[in-house]
Amino acid sequence: MEILATGVQRDERPLLESAFAPRHDVRCLETTLTADTLPLAMGYEAVSTSVNAVLDAPVLEGLVRGGTRLLTQRSTGYNNIDLDHAERLGLTVARVAEYSPYAVAEFAWTLACALNRRIVRAAMRTRDFDFRLDGLLGRDFHGRTAGIIGTGRIGTAVAAIAGGYGMRLLGWDIAVNPECSELGMEYVELDRLCREADVISLHVPLMPSTHHLISARRLAEMKDDVLLVNTSRGALVDSGALVDALKEGRLGGVGLDVYEEEAGVFFYDKSLEVMTDDVLARLMTFTNVLVTSHQAYFTVDAVEQIVAATVRNVDDYLAGRITECTLVPKSP
Repeated sequence: MEILATGVQRDERPLLESAFAPRHDVRCLETTLTADTLPLAMGYEAVSTSVNAVLDAPVLEGLVRGGTRLLTQRSTGYNNIDLDHAERLGLTVARVAEYSPYAVAEFAWTLACALNRRIVRAAMRTRDFDFRLDGLLGRDFHGRTAGIIGTGRIGTAVAAIAGGYGMRLLGWDIAVNPECSELGMEYVELDRLCREADVISLHVPLMPSTHHLISARRLAEMKDDVLLVNTSRGALVDSGALVDALKEGRLGGVGLDVYEEEAGVFFYDKSLEVMTDDVLARLMTFTNVLVTSHQAYFTVDAVEQIVAATVRNVDDYLAGRITECTLVPKSP
């Protein structure tokens, strides 16, 4: 089978090509699949997309008209896919159920450490041979409180790292994870977590109930010097309310690897263009905010697992198998 893979990063391409090579042909494009780029998918029975693809009803209809029967997304999240419409169209949809939780967990703590110890500011200064310590004062993580919102595989890995620092652990989720309890985590109401945590890390999926989970009210409940890190989904945080809190001089630091309006921006070079997203542009002006381009997952280990799962999704589709990666099964 010939497969079209869209939104492929340069470092990801050889891994994809190598994984598919024994059984399938794959055409890799850096372009993200949207209504504008839909003609590129014409004639491909299987299409693999990135998390920033826009897979609403019109795009799904266009894919089916063009002959696509399998849509396999290279991510765990799938809030960008209209699954109900895909089912009505008879389009098989799959995702990557899981990959290395350590990639995201380690990156979340990388952001927290960089914010806490002012690493970016320090590195920029020393490049200019400015070796002062003014404004670089951080805090020990040891003895402080980590609040982990979402305690699945990634949240558990984040908790284990926090435990290694010697931090008190607070958690919030719809169900208690015994692994986190064994680490000493206390499950509490979300409002209490927001009030007591010194570092807050988000690891829940995006759904209607979690949209803007971190609202203006919850931001107001947080400590003035809290470190807030989001490596999950951008719309978990009300970005406008976040800007307002930062303008008030609140929050010790904010690390964002995701942003609620990142589609069409993240993964692209926008350096020669005018940034029309005023909220993102304003966030970038704060010296205690670090924004990265949805790269938390981007390790060799995680990408290899994502690619392997994508290949399996194609093989399972051809064999008519339903697995934990199946979102919409193949029509009879």
